[in-house]
Amino acid sequence: MEREYLALSVIAFVAYSLVAPLLKVAMETVPSTMAVFLSNTIMLGLLGGLLLYQGVSPRPYLSHPKTPHIVAWGALLAIGLLAYYRALELGPVSVVVPIYGLFIAVSSIIGIVALEESLTVRNGLGIVFAVLAVVLMSL
Repeated sequence: MEREYLALSVIAFVAYSLVAPLLKVAMETVPSTMAVFLSNTIMLGLLGGLLLYQGVSPRPYLSHPKTPHIVAWGALLAIGLLAYYRALELGPVSVVVPIYGLFIAVSSIIGIVALEESLTVRNGLGIVFAVLAVVLMSL
């Protein structure tokens, strides 16, 4: 279980790899805003069911000191998803997804700068190559 995060990362990668192609097909006839609403309603229902199953109540977290961070994250997530879905509706998956994927490199940089995470030569090169890959794929 020490490296459970690796298995979960692979599951997330596989699941999320299917999101953009499925969205692109759906948004041929479903507006992007409605797609965001419907997909997130499903997500909310699944998460609510998981919390019920685990016997966890959200009430104690409504006044938690970190709740403002979660509220800000929720607002940024909504803005990001609305823009991402609309971009997928208007443009090709092969261009939109790599540009969107830059969040990985930028989040890594923020982690290094703001959260004082370590920067190794390998991490630095990974960030540089990720940005280069996005540029090459989006041209």
